[in-house]
Formats: sequence, C-alpha cells, structure tokens
Amino acid sequence: TGYMARVAFVMDQLLRRIGLSGRSFVPMLIGFGCSVPAIMATRTLSSDRDRKMTILLTPFMSCSAKLPIYALFTTAFFPRQWRAVVMIGLYITGILCGILYAVLLKFTKYKGEPVPFVMELPNYRFPSARSVCQLIWEKARDFLQKAFTIIFVATVLIWFLQTFDMRLNVAASADKSLLATIGSFIAPLFRPLGFGDWRVSTALITGFTAKESVVSTLTVLLGGDTAALATLFTPFTSIVFLVFTLLYTPCVAAIASIKRELGGKWAIFVVLAQCVIAWLVSFAVYLVGGLFF
Repeated sequence: TGYMARVAFVMDQLLRRIGLSGRSFVPMLIGFGCSVPAIMATRTLSSDRDRKMTILLTPFMSCSAKLPIYALFTTAFFPRQWRAVVMIGLYITGILCGILYAVLLKFTKYKGEPVPFVMELPNYRFPSARSVCQLIWEKARDFLQKAFTIIFVATVLIWFLQTFDMRLNVAASADKSLLATIGSFIAPLFRPLGFGDWRVSTALITGFTAKESVVSTLTVLLGGDTAALATLFTPFTSIVFLVFTLLYTPCVAAIASIKRELGGKWAIFVVLAQCVIAWLVSFAVYLVGGLFF
C-alpha cells in the first residue's frame, strides 16, 4: 500500500543510533509475527552489513508462536490484572535485549555506519489481487523448496527420540524415551535458573521444532493436568522460564531460513548465541529477582 516505506523513513534516525538504517525496521516488525518471513524480508536491504545485523537481531522479536507459552504460564501463575503486564514486559525485554545486542555488534564485528537511507516513497495504492497472489506463491515455493526439507528432518528426529528408548524399542512411556534421557542429561544446566526438572528441559528441546510444542510437551508429560505446573515452577521461576523461552534459539524453520540466507556456520552461531544469551539473561533475572522474592 506504500505505508511501510514511510514507517522505515520515520524510524531511520532512531535505528541509526544502534547501527542500522530505517530499512531494517520492516523485517524486525515482521519478526513479531514470524521470524521466517522476517529473515526473508532482509533481502530488500542493499547493504550486506545491515542485512546480517538485521537477521541476527530478528530472533529477539517475540514471534506469535510463543504466545501459547505466555498464555499458559500467565494463566497458571498470575491473577488476571497482571497477565497483560507480564506479557507486555516480555515483549519489551526482547526489544531491549535486541538493542543491547545491536550496540555490541556495532562496536565489535560490524563497526562502521549503515548505508545512507535512500528509499522511494510510493503513492498510497491498493495492491492488485494478481500481484499479491504471485508474490505469495513465489515466497511459499521458495520456502518449501529450501527450508521445508530441514524442518522435515528435524521433525522426524524429534518423533524418533520421543518414540523409542535407549534399546531402540518403542518407549513404554514418555519418561522412558530417548528424548527424556537427553532432557535428563541437560536438566542440570537449568538448575541455576530454578527449573532443573527433566520435563522442562525436554519441552525446551521439542520447542526447537515449533515453539508451540513447549506447551503440548509439558501437557503430555504432566498427564494433561496443567495445574501440575505448580510442582515444577513458582510464580517467580515461571517468569525466569518465560524470559528464557523468549530469548533462546529460534525454531527450526527460522534456523533453516538463516542457513539459506547466510550459510550453515551462521545458523549454528545463531542457535548457540541465542541459547547463551537466554541463559545469561535468565540467570541475571533469577539473581536480581532472588533479592526480592
């Protein structure tokens, strides 16, 4: 319609303070819906520096797939009047972490200034149905050809780990599966954050395929009783957990998109960097919050 070009123009001066141009605002805004089209939208950026920085910052924007996690935990642990405050606080936390990360990148790996902002401001117009359908088809075909294969492999892998035990027999129950074994192995990493139960770490692993899977996995492992979350979390540790899910590795679809745009090494870097950042920020929240709760 011509509106987003004007938004990019308005945001240019503000984003230049953290090392980006106004063009980067559009992909990051899309990232609040889904990281995959947000990463693909960085193709419109002419500067390779700005493009890479924008892709690295996109995972800090809380995508809509995380909303079921927020909804489950805010409903379970907070009274109605505080639920919206907690959810808004999570979005603000993601934005602030993204700003700090951008400043860090600006003064380390991506020194220098963003390219001058040059963008044609098109007339306001209603897009034709033909052009919209053609654009949707091209993006969908590109995604299916290049990213879906990675998603399929990851999904099959998670299914295999959930279905079989250490002897490669069909697991008698969820807690006997290979996935539960892996979850038990990495659970001590989350003990300093206040949620060192294997069921929590198992849910975080499945969340790599899709963030909504965190909710479904916890529901299955708790026997369908979401009230049992109180045995794993307190209201305070639930906030720490929400901060971690906000910041840890994007889903496999987003990682596949990063691999396609920047290469495999960058995809691995994003997974590791986001997990480390999520752990450090959550630990800081746990330490600071522990002084008051």
